Amino acid sequence: MTTEEEIVFDDELNDDLLPTEGSGEGEGTLYEHFRVVVDKGQEPVRIDKFLFERMQHSSRNRIQKAADAGYIHVNNAPVKSNYKVRPEDVITLMLDRPKHDNTIEAEDIPLDIVYEDNVLMVVNKPAGLVVHPGAGNFHGTLINAVAWHLRDMPSFDPNDPEVGLVHRIDKDTSGLLVIAKTPDAKTALGKQFFNKTTHRSYNALVWGNLTDDEGRIEGNIARDPKDRLRMTVFPPDSEIGKSAVTHYRVIERFGYTTLIECILETGRTHQIRAHMKHIGHPLFGDERYGGTEILRGQRSSSYKAFIHNCLAICDRQALHARTLGFVHPVTGEQMDFTSELPNDLATLIEKWRSYVGGLASKQADE
Repeated sequence: MTTEEEIVFDDELNDDLLPTEGSGEGEGTLYEHFRVVVDKGQEPVRIDKFLFERMQHSSRNRIQKAADAGYIHVNNAPVKSNYKVRPEDVITLMLDRPKHDNTIEAEDIPLDIVYEDNVLMVVNKPAGLVVHPGAGNFHGTLINAVAWHLRDMPSFDPNDPEVGLVHRIDKDTSGLLVIAKTPDAKTALGKQFFNKTTHRSYNALVWGNLTDDEGRIEGNIARDPKDRLRMTVFPPDSEIGKSAVTHYRVIERFGYTTLIECILETGRTHQIRAHMKHIGHPLFGDERYGGTEILRGQRSSSYKAFIHNCLAICDRQALHARTLGFVHPVTGEQMDFTSELPNDLATLIEKWRSYVGGLASKQADE
């Protein structure tokens, strides 16, 4: 749920969408690929900077080229890249070919349904499943599966933004998600997430032995200028990115890695992954944030083999959305759910536990 602006359709200005001469379906015809309505309190800022912070996978250079070619419009008129956005401006990306058909189709994909009633459902998402169709993943997503499951519910339209996903987790993160079947349910649940009255905790295995048993990480999160697929952390008092706060608590220590619980005060893209990287403890197995490197431990070949075996057991970031709590939008009842660790993550943790136990026994014998 976005609060600073209303994103109607979030596409990407990638290489395939760069303006090209003579590539239109019809001479002079432009097609809307992206739309954003600027927040009422927005300070003046260059439009290329404004869009750079909001368009995934899009470099500032590509945005500037699109503006120079007349493809960035404000209130139905093309503008240059140095245009300063104003409150309530309607910004659109208009390209010379139709956008990909993003119609969500029902697909028979298994769902692990934890709870369901007439207005909402809670599902336990496996790692590897994208939650919503997007660039490169237009089929085989969680919402395609939900559309199939609710295909006999006439009032549920998976293409209606007023129903469906209330929040999201990354493709390679497992765990709990709530889905609204009705507009009223989505509005009520969305307000709870916005007001931070929901209860969510994650389990994560991170590199290193954290100094404190618990802590608080605060830092604005924005896209990394050097890697648009990764988020990075900026000072809380900076004007870059969105404010983010993560609380953590140590569950179990394995010397070179630590099992922790994370509780989100905010819900930003890659928040836990970026925050833990920022304090020097990337998630184990998180390739995008350096977690597949051997960051702690010995130099022996046996230890390297152990780490490689661990990465093969859990070939993703070691992150699981374990608990989810909210107030039911109709009954007012407090709803709390817990998801057990999936096999890959549970096996990984047990392997580390056995490794530490083996080291302790060896030291005792010596």
